[in-house]
Amino acid sequence: MDFRSEVLRTLRNRRETHSLEQAFYTDPDLYKLDLQEIWYKDWLFIGHDCEIPKAGNYFTVQIGDYPVVITRDRQGAIHALHNACRHRGSRVCTQAKGASARLVCPYHNWTYELDGKLMFARQMGEDFDKSAHGLKPVACETIAGYIFISLAAEPLDFAPVRDMVTSYLAPHNLKDTKVAFESTIVEKGNWKLVWENNRECYHCASNHPELCRTYPEAPSATGVQGAKDDPVISEHWSRCEASGLPSEFRIDATGQFRVARMPLIQDAESYTMSGARAVKRRLSDAVPQSHIGTLLMFHYPSTWNHVLADHAITFRVLPLGPELTQVTTKWLVHKDAVEGVDYNLEELTHVWTETNDQDRQIVEENAFGIRSPAYEPGPYSPEHEGGVMQFVEWYTNFMQERLTGVRAPLVRVA
Repeated sequence: MDFRSEVLRTLRNRRETHSLEQAFYTDPDLYKLDLQEIWYKDWLFIGHDCEIPKAGNYFTVQIGDYPVVITRDRQGAIHALHNACRHRGSRVCTQAKGASARLVCPYHNWTYELDGKLMFARQMGEDFDKSAHGLKPVACETIAGYIFISLAAEPLDFAPVRDMVTSYLAPHNLKDTKVAFESTIVEKGNWKLVWENNRECYHCASNHPELCRTYPEAPSATGVQGAKDDPVISEHWSRCEASGLPSEFRIDATGQFRVARMPLIQDAESYTMSGARAVKRRLSDAVPQSHIGTLLMFHYPSTWNHVLADHAITFRVLPLGPELTQVTTKWLVHKDAVEGVDYNLEELTHVWTETNDQDRQIVEENAFGIRSPAYEPGPYSPEHEGGVMQFVEWYTNFMQERLTGVRAPLVRVA
């Protein structure tokens, strides 16, 4: 039996409501399969419009074996390009971010327009065709201040994502923000462990004292079930919807992405130690009130998000190896908000800086134990870990679909 067939057999025989077999968290070949079948085929959140506000601004990212550069051209359009020179393959942009009128390969100075067209390549002969040697494009979509890319030769339809989340995000006007702070940590665990930890708050009371000051531990807020039957949540939805903010829980039929606006606890307005707003200036004048809770947006495999009245926190997940995952967090504030006047940076970032480091430790201890020869898949809590079960079901279904070409059953949400 070949490797792909063996993986398929293991997935089909998986015990439902239990964690995955050890190899799915540790095996290098399975990690490569995850890259090939998920990370190289799906739409991935990669950054924000506001990170490249002017023509010539760019930032780079590495996804598995693919270096990519995101640019804004002189017409204001955003492009994603394979960051590999069409001469001999050297990286063209070597810095994490920058600004340049042209993209110039440092090896032999091949020079490209901001949209990837080759402008100049010296002494390549009379028959050389510049038009055939531009930087290769990567599929790119922007939505309400978010940039998504797909490395697939034939990208999946992005319309379902756009249709679901635009109305939820648009009132917050994230295009007119700036990154007040950015943090990148590397967690010594498989990317699926990072997501599994994120998808439940069963661990919050004993691990996240800062977050628990404002974020509810209720599984109806974190998971995929029970929110509509929770009177606190349903009242919050009604109030926010009445003020023009789409809020009710929505999930795609595949289970890959979803949105919902959840209340914070008591009278909290923001993720601070006091629960008070972290930023005096609102993200958007289109949001008519302060106590709107947090807009949660998830899109597997690359992002979860919290959008509040005063700021937004976005998280980008990227795999670095079988047991290595990069998590980048960005705090967005209104573009005209002034540090030291409208917000204090330590107050703005403290809760999630602490929470991220706590989660890193949790994931690393989880990964440490899973490496044991004695490990075997354990049962999830039906009350608290519905979100984890949904994530694992999504992963299992997607991998089976891609290994067989047969569409998996649609997500089940009570």
